Amino acid sequence: MTRRLLSTGSPMEKAYGYSRAVVQGPWVFMAGTTGYDYSAMTMPQDVAEQTRNCWKTIERYLKEAGSGLQDLVRVTYYATDAQDAEAILGVCGEVLGDIRPAATFLVVKSLLLPEMKIEIEVTALKPSV
Repeated sequence: MTRRLLSTGSPMEKAYGYSRAVVQGPWVFMAGTTGYDYSAMTMPQDVAEQTRNCWKTIERYLKEAGSGLQDLVRVTYYATDAQDAEAILGVCGEVLGDIRPAATFLVVKSLLLPEMKIEIEVTALKPSV
């Protein structure tokens, strides 16, 4: 079974020993993804916008892995404020619609940087062809 590492090209991935995603057979394991807007190279203040950016990045790398949102089987949300849950989950409901993967929502003390309000980690199972 081949193993493929997907990278954003960030030097931190090699230095810190991680990949944006790992494709192992039909599985895609994606690292936690924050709300950074890579097109503008900024982190929005609004948690709903951060959540939308998480999904844009996730969708991009799922596609690179030969997968898509429809293949998600597991999602874990890490939020820094329980009061943001409705805004976060509202966006997630828009994105995931009828896909409805198994999900866990955790409220954590903080993420790596203080401006990060949400991090999403996903696992996908590509359909057999």
